[in-house]
Amino acid sequence: MNPVMREYFRQKLLRWRNDLLQESTETLQHLQEDSLQEADIADRATLETDRSIELRTRDRERKLIAKIDAALRRIVDGTYGFCEETAEPIGIRRLEARPIATLSLEAQERHERLERTQRDE
Repeated sequence: MNPVMREYFRQKLLRWRNDLLQESTETLQHLQEDSLQEADIADRATLETDRSIELRTRDRERKLIAKIDAALRRIVDGTYGFCEETAEPIGIRRLEARPIATLSLEAQERHERLERTQRDE
């Protein structure tokens, strides 16, 4: 992968990370503004359910930010774009679709087949 492509993916990852952090900040503000002091028990239950879903979404995004940070570190250390299992280059189309990918398409498919096989046993 040439330096221009590495910089492209670095910028893409940084934008994605900033978007997730911005959404997280907005969620925190939203949660602080809302009150669980709803008079109606059904309204309160709905609000609690909405909060729970929002917090689960933010938790998934927190984990995603950790993966983005790991991808940014791989860019710095020169291992970005290479499969962790085979050390073969990961296709650009795969990285474009999933910039945090650590496995080539073939290795990911093998991993998923193995996972399905183990789950079925």
